[in-house]
Amino acid sequence: MIPDLSVTQLAFYCAGLMSTLFAITLSIRYRQIHLGNVFCLAAFVNAAWLISIGQLNPTTPTFIEESRAHSVGARLLLLMEMAHYGAWAIALTVTAQSHCRNCIPALIRFSAYALGIIFPLTAAANLRYDFISGHLLAGMAWSGILFSILCLLILEQLYRNLPHDRVVRLICLALALIFLFDAFLYSQNLVVQTLNQTLWQVRASISLVTFICMSIGVITLQSNEYKRASISFSQPAIFYTTSLTISGFVLLALATGGYYVKFSDASWATVIYAALAALGIILIVLTFSSDRLRRKLNVFINKHLFNYKYDYRNEWLKLIRLLSQPTDHNESAERAITAAAELFRCGGGALWQKRGSVYTPTGQLGSFDAKLTVDEPASTQFARTLETGWIFAPGSADVEMARNNEILPDWVRRIPDIWLVFPLLVEDDMNGFMVLTSQHEGEPPNWEDLDLVKTVGRQIANYIARHEQSELLAQARQFETFNKLSAFVMHDIKNLIAQQSLVVKNAEKHKDNPAFVDDAISTINNSVDRMNNLLRKLRQNEPEETKVLKVKDLLIDAVKRCQKTLPAPTLSHIEDDLHVKADFDSLVMVFTHLIHNAQDATPASGFIDVYVEREDGFVTIHIEDNGEGMTEEFIRHKLFQPFESTKAGKGMGVGVYQAREYIENLGGEISVVSSLGQGTTFTLKIPTAIA
Repeated sequence: MIPDLSVTQLAFYCAGLMSTLFAITLSIRYRQIHLGNVFCLAAFVNAAWLISIGQLNPTTPTFIEESRAHSVGARLLLLMEMAHYGAWAIALTVTAQSHCRNCIPALIRFSAYALGIIFPLTAAANLRYDFISGHLLAGMAWSGILFSILCLLILEQLYRNLPHDRVVRLICLALALIFLFDAFLYSQNLVVQTLNQTLWQVRASISLVTFICMSIGVITLQSNEYKRASISFSQPAIFYTTSLTISGFVLLALATGGYYVKFSDASWATVIYAALAALGIILIVLTFSSDRLRRKLNVFINKHLFNYKYDYRNEWLKLIRLLSQPTDHNESAERAITAAAELFRCGGGALWQKRGSVYTPTGQLGSFDAKLTVDEPASTQFARTLETGWIFAPGSADVEMARNNEILPDWVRRIPDIWLVFPLLVEDDMNGFMVLTSQHEGEPPNWEDLDLVKTVGRQIANYIARHEQSELLAQARQFETFNKLSAFVMHDIKNLIAQQSLVVKNAEKHKDNPAFVDDAISTINNSVDRMNNLLRKLRQNEPEETKVLKVKDLLIDAVKRCQKTLPAPTLSHIEDDLHVKADFDSLVMVFTHLIHNAQDATPASGFIDVYVEREDGFVTIHIEDNGEGMTEEFIRHKLFQPFESTKAGKGMGVGVYQAREYIENLGGEISVVSSLGQGTTFTLKIPTAIA
């Protein structure tokens, strides 16, 4: 069996290897991440410190006994600990000063420089002269706690004052984990007055994992002054993990490790540390050698570790607010461009909508040059690619985003500062596309912009489709109104033709009768008046003439017009002081039509009674017959609907509908009670008027 102390050594050697790789990676990319030479030097000192601890193996009983006797190994351990802490204290202070001047208080800044120099020098002198007698372990513990707290204070200020630098913030969090555990470790050492082997192995494990993470972060992430870098975990990273896959890999790793332990007399700790070291080396090498892996890791880390660039709730509310404001159909394109441009903080944009087999520009906004908007046939490869949901990013340097940029048409390439070209999809159909110019910050698009653009594009597409459908519906309603008006006009003309036809029919027989001639002239005069009244109503600039009228005069006129058809209506006594405010011809036509309907439904031997009642503020007119009657279903569902009639082939079904519309316009109401085979009673309630 390999003794336990070998596990500790292996742990620190692996951690030292990862720290060395981190220092090398940092040295290669320090210009891109702006951490400076001092930070790189501290990383190399940290690697040397980890390797030296592995070499010294300070948790063995032999080393602990020798440390009480002030052995060289114990003094060397103190020197490496102080050099390690001093290097980080000075490097973090210099980094903080270069990134956020004066964010570190002068006292802390001076303490970091002083302690970072004095303590290592003191430990170096002690290595030669051994003047720290009897308090070596206690001194190392107190110094470790003091340096850990000091470095944590600096890391906190550095983290708070660099909200947009994701690399530095990731490194700050990793180092903070190391120093937090160091403070805990040395607190335990002060209590038990010895070096706990298990805790020191955990110390090495934390360094191993954190330096692997920092190395990958330095390779994949880039400093970006525009993106906030608050650490959080997305819901997909927490809830939508591939549990079965992970379980399978864990079981496979356990089986492999168990096989190794069984046949080599090693311990599980050795297997774990060796596996972690090998995994870290493989990940770092793959990340260095593969651009595609770096891009995918960059997207994954940004998606699941850092806060999003956009506050999606606020952005969605902003989009809904902009698109829900009332606007004319002709301004809908400009409103859609405004919403997208404000959401992505772009200087301008333009919209193309599908018209037949061509995408036509329908609006532009801001800095966008209208001369650059041309028609784009739907058959081009550019249009067909957009229809698949692809988003063109002409201004992106990312290879994956620029994959299809070679098929961009020439007119798109001529647009200055173009940022994105994205489709407007309703389900799987594209009803247009939009072009946005560069953001005000000049930032190239990234995965988060593309994700949001996909959602915004679909919302804008639905907004435009809704406006198009509203316009078509408005046109259909206009045609419906025109057709309805035509039906009403035809209904009135039909009644006039019926009157004139009756005159023509009886003219041959009674043309020598002076009374007939007088009656014919009166009928023709009435028809002319009604035609003029109809023409006046059709002119929208001439409103209907309303005045206070006697109910008695209205009903007498209506009954007279219906006397020539059997059964003739009878009119009961009406008080002279009942008045309503209406148009004479229109209200008489309502009464006449209802009486005519009663005559059509009643045999010649039947009756039609018209009588009036006075109610509070209303005049109630009843038109009662004993004709065929109507079913309850017909009254409920069809009677007051236009183009519905019981007179098959004789009527247009607009008279009762027109009557109810006019009575309701006067502030009244119309109701009906009917029994099939027994008759019908129409009741009209009209507000009274003062003469």
